[in-house]
Amino acid sequence: MRFDQRIAIVTGAAGGIGLATARRLLVEGAAVMLAGHHQDTVDAAAAALAQTTDAARIATIACDVAREDQVIAAVDATIQRFGGWDLAVNNAGTMSFKPIEQQTEQDWRAILDVDLLGAFFFTKQAFLRMRRGGAIVNVSSVHAVETEPLVAPYAAAKAALLSLTRSAALEGKAKGIRVNAVLPGAVDTPMLWDNPNVKAGVEVIDKADVGAAADLAAAIAFLLADEARFVDGTSLRVDGARLARL
Repeated sequence: MRFDQRIAIVTGAAGGIGLATARRLLVEGAAVMLAGHHQDTVDAAAAALAQTTDAARIATIACDVAREDQVIAAVDATIQRFGGWDLAVNNAGTMSFKPIEQQTEQDWRAILDVDLLGAFFFTKQAFLRMRRGGAIVNVSSVHAVETEPLVAPYAAAKAALLSLTRSAALEGKAKGIRVNAVLPGAVDTPMLWDNPNVKAGVEVIDKADVGAAADLAAAIAFLLADEARFVDGTSLRVDGARLARL
């Protein structure tokens, strides 16, 4: 199996892309720390995963990725539980919907702290404590490339995450750590269907353009795997050709 003896931390692991990724890594042999904002939700996710895989390879922790002390604690807990750390999936994210003229500094910080700084905090710890041969995947968005009204902080954070990915790939090379990003398009998760722009028809979603969380998990697993050893600093669009359509 591709991830036998590998230890991963997946953030935003209680549902959606994060949960699908945790499931994929477990199926392929990894031990996985599920990190989420609320302990009860990641515990519920872990219980569901334990029905089909080895519960001994699953652990959970409540982690607000916007707080560096909690990120450090999550890494501490992972290494203490499993004996090392090899893979990181920076998936935790949040989104808001408001016209620019109504946004506040706090609105921006609430998004940037989670969607950008959370990935930075885990990348920093990876460079300090991850074993050589490790890999990081940052979950960005097609909003980093093309976006819509009312989501300026989110789009900016996801674009900055691609820049962080490139910088981290350069600096991680000497440490034996690869860093890549995926750009999901429309994915069948609550974040998509609860989007006010989608509900109001501002953003029209063609069912043919909607992928499954498992589709993203497959792409993330590839980027984490040794078979992608020469893929570094890459931003992989996983959107069913949505942005390619004229």
